[in-house]
Amino acid sequence: MNLHGTSKIGDNHHLWIGGLDTVDLAKKYGTPLYLYDLSLIKNRARGFKKAFEENEVGYQVAYASKAFSSIAMFQLIEQEGLSLDVVSGGELYTALQAEFPPERIHFHGNNKSLAELEFALTAGVGCIVVDNFHEISLLKMLSSKLNKKVNILLRLTPGIEAHTHDYIITGQEDSKFGFDLGNGQGDKALQEVLAFEGFRVLGIHCHIGSQIFETEGFTLAIEKLFGHFKKWEENYSYFPSVVNLGGGFGIQYTSEDTPLSPEQYVSAMIVEVKKQMIHFEGQELPELWIEPGRSLVGDAGTTIYSIGSQKEIEGVRHYVSIDGGMTDNIRPALYQAKYEAFVANKMNAEPTQTVSIAGKCCESGDMLIWDIELPKVCDNDFLAVSCTGAYGYSMASNYNRIQRPAVVFVENGEEQLVVKRETYEDLIKNDVPLKSNVFV
Repeated sequence: MNLHGTSKIGDNHHLWIGGLDTVDLAKKYGTPLYLYDLSLIKNRARGFKKAFEENEVGYQVAYASKAFSSIAMFQLIEQEGLSLDVVSGGELYTALQAEFPPERIHFHGNNKSLAELEFALTAGVGCIVVDNFHEISLLKMLSSKLNKKVNILLRLTPGIEAHTHDYIITGQEDSKFGFDLGNGQGDKALQEVLAFEGFRVLGIHCHIGSQIFETEGFTLAIEKLFGHFKKWEENYSYFPSVVNLGGGFGIQYTSEDTPLSPEQYVSAMIVEVKKQMIHFEGQELPELWIEPGRSLVGDAGTTIYSIGSQKEIEGVRHYVSIDGGMTDNIRPALYQAKYEAFVANKMNAEPTQTVSIAGKCCESGDMLIWDIELPKVCDNDFLAVSCTGAYGYSMASNYNRIQRPAVVFVENGEEQLVVKRETYEDLIKNDVPLKSNVFV
């Protein structure tokens, strides 16, 4: 049984997180319910920062907010002294509503609209991570229109493939993201942005994938990038002041996963960058930026469900249904993601049956977990699925007109509702009734 952060088994045999009984929280706020262990998030954030500070390296740790975005989450990230990575106007708007310092916001995305870019520049974001030539053209136009110098990073694809799921590899040559180094796009993009006086070219960005459990991919990417920097220094008299190595640091969803600590990932990056710097006499060590998302919030999140109907097909399978599913966690259907789960009100009970956890959506593929060992369960027992803090709420939907769950933060025996559960009224608030005299 893998318990994360402050999770523990209480004297009443219930799952406790943040000093609170998850069963009591489920009864109070309803299910499905996302719970976040703030102590784990804070410790993880401080671990990333500590690794840079102990090595006396200039840095920014930017939370990749696509993992989970809300006003309260952004306020927590600001309190921890992190920067913020946003990828849409909606994420940026949420950050500004949370009064997050715009100068610590980095704006990503492979298809930023003109309106989104103008919104970002007007808000005063710290930098734009430029993804393609179309975006360069848009930013040139806006820089002239707004009479504003634009801080940019060039997103590069260094051709390094992380050992991860095919759907979430992003650093290889065949990718929708960034300028490829292998075919000369990176060089062409650098020449174009250096030639425009409205740009301040801070440096480069790359991201080689997600759920990475080793450091070799990062060190290989650094080696390849710095090889290009040598050519850039010689041909264009340019050396980046910022090298953003992205994120992708893995977490332990199941016992099969063996992630490293924040310090191990960061230390390996710093060692390799310093090794490469011997080829750049007179140049200062660039600031190193990273973008942890899942690794900050993934294993800090737990989803509590109520167990409902069961269906046993003798000799085939025993289905146990919950009151959520792909509407609050689409990753098993999308990525074949694996999770561990516990009966939150029977934590010390011995497993006696192999069951498969089915969601309530009208889809055969709405299966949360296949073939898990659990104690005998009954109607209205509570199932706790661990490590759901990343991409659960962010990718939640209203399929079948199911309401999105509530989100509660817990720490040191205190709780706070930070996202309300949607109501039926919320589901139709943007619907417009058909006019009686139209389409007759």
